[in-house]
Amino acid sequence: MKIGIDGRASNWYRGTGIGNYTYELLYNLNKIDYINDYLIFMPDNSDLEFNPNFLINKIKKNNTNNFWEQVNIPTTLNDNLDLYHIPQNGVGMPKEKKCPYLITLHDVIPFKMPETVSSKYLKIFNNTIPSIIEKCDGIITVSNHSKNDIANTLGFDKNKIYVTYLANENIYKPLNPSYCNFVAEKQYGIIGNYILYVGGFSPRKNILGLINAYYNLITKYNIDIKLVIAGRKGKSYGMYKERCEKLSLLDKVIFTGFIENQYLPCIYNKAKLFVYPSFYEGFGLPPLEAMACNTPVIASNTTSIPEVLGDSAYLINPYDLDELTNAMYKMLLDPKLREKYIKKGLNKVNSFNFEKTAKETLEIYKKVLKP
Repeated sequence: MKIGIDGRASNWYRGTGIGNYTYELLYNLNKIDYINDYLIFMPDNSDLEFNPNFLINKIKKNNTNNFWEQVNIPTTLNDNLDLYHIPQNGVGMPKEKKCPYLITLHDVIPFKMPETVSSKYLKIFNNTIPSIIEKCDGIITVSNHSKNDIANTLGFDKNKIYVTYLANENIYKPLNPSYCNFVAEKQYGIIGNYILYVGGFSPRKNILGLINAYYNLITKYNIDIKLVIAGRKGKSYGMYKERCEKLSLLDKVIFTGFIENQYLPCIYNKAKLFVYPSFYEGFGLPPLEAMACNTPVIASNTTSIPEVLGDSAYLINPYDLDELTNAMYKMLLDPKLREKYIKKGLNKVNSFNFEKTAKETLEIYKKVLKP
């Protein structure tokens, strides 16, 4: 087979779910497949070192900081490919179809919860996804929950939707506590114990609910612990900061902004507890990253999260703030409960790996070509 892959996200969106997925897919296909030929569309400044059966079609970045505007510029296929795979929801698919097309559609959140995504992304999604789906010969997604959502929302044949799970990268592991304390304090001014959230700032992530539950925790139980909220400060940041100000929490809630991959494992390691109270996820990778760092996890019992985490996390109803507050209290104060979820978390993480994802993806390529 000669397989083309749009690899732009691996470089331009590294550090996010889609960017890390694309990077790890390329890294592991390169690791396991010496037989098939690959043409990868991406910038030439990637740190990936490819085998001879992987060729790079160099893509130049335009003068914009918006990733979705970048990848919305279609790639041009001048080579004879047996299959072309677009990992970033199909956005950037060539206008002219010269071979079978496969996309990875991570979720359909813009259709399910349009009020929770940016206007730019919503516009791109609404304008492009219908035509993308028409050209698709198959769809990869990241959970059975997303598979059902895609089939029901877009009317795509469920038999042509394939599930491959994500995994945490190898950088997430237990680290030296002294080093993690040093990184947290020097890079982000974080001193002392804290509860951690890592992820996007969309309203569907329920950060406002987390702040309110945290306020209830420290006022009701008089617990001295900070809340660290890590991620790019999207348009909802002002709302979260205003809520912290109203509750007199500005000295207790730390918004770090985006944390680079080299520092993020330390921030996970140092946290007493990781909380992921999202209303909706296609997969939800940060809880697995936290588990890999020996940090116990509280997460929502909604959408794909129970499918991914099973009983390895303390699952709560994200719409019930009292339940979230009490879960944080129990996890912080009960050593046996903490140890139980730390052990369960490590076992769960070991069941996911990107090499397995790459092998399954390679089998999907074959199925799409030989239905």
